[in-house]
Amino acid sequence: MAGKDHNRQTSKSGNAFPDFPFLSILVSGGHSLLVKSSSVTDHSLMASSADIAIGEALDKSARLILPESLLQTAKNTMYGKMLEQFAFPGGPADYSDYRPAMTRGEEQIKRESPWGWSITTPLANTRQLQFSFSCVPSTITRLFANREKANQPTSDDERVALARESMRVCFEHLASRTVIALEALRDQAGNKEQIKTLVVSGGVAANRYLMTILRSFLDVRGFGHVELVAPPPYLCTDNAAMIGWAGIEMFEAGWRTELSCRALRKWSLDSTSEDGGVLGPSGWTKV
Repeated sequence: MAGKDHNRQTSKSGNAFPDFPFLSILVSGGHSLLVKSSSVTDHSLMASSADIAIGEALDKSARLILPESLLQTAKNTMYGKMLEQFAFPGGPADYSDYRPAMTRGEEQIKRESPWGWSITTPLANTRQLQFSFSCVPSTITRLFANREKANQPTSDDERVALARESMRVCFEHLASRTVIALEALRDQAGNKEQIKTLVVSGGVAANRYLMTILRSFLDVRGFGHVELVAPPPYLCTDNAAMIGWAGIEMFEAGWRTELSCRALRKWSLDSTSEDGGVLGPSGWTKV
């Protein structure tokens, strides 16, 4: 499973773009969203975070886990990227033996480290379509606070283990909720349009370990036929490119805006939201 290509940009049919309907996971420092898209303008929000975004959880964890010397010499504040590089200096080879939880029951098994700590899997006892990531940095914060009180150092080996476990818990939680959503859509009465593609976008989509976990979960949970599509890693963190491409999609679909339109700071996708979703703001015209 880990040896598969996790950076495919086209479907098996050779199409450069996924066919509707498809699921999208938006994972960044500010968002953790699972969205079903039925057209360029028709989107349904299936899950979001009850607390903090996955990117924020990983950034907070990284600032605690990474050695101070590494943080001081860093040339940027891309802590999530630094965490992945610190955890897996050998790249994909370092997690080539990864095996996903085969069942929901396996997800709930506590994994205690050789140092005596463990990170609880969020929402392990519920199938609620919701994300929660705050427990990961909270657990790590308590661990280092206790170490500081006891004047106990933390070795690099333990820091690497913490980095790997924090990512694993976050990514498997994301994958588990995605599988639950896919099962719900598959089991809906009269649902003839099956989901064939899972799109992953946002800054965290650049993490190759995340893509390995998602692909592995899909394969062992009955969704091996679902394509996993993500932008090239260098574009995952480019907000301007993502916004610009969304504009291109809308333009090619025949949508235009009047010159009186203003930029919106927050804008929902779901048409059932208070602001009306993509077409909610006034000023849209269809060519």
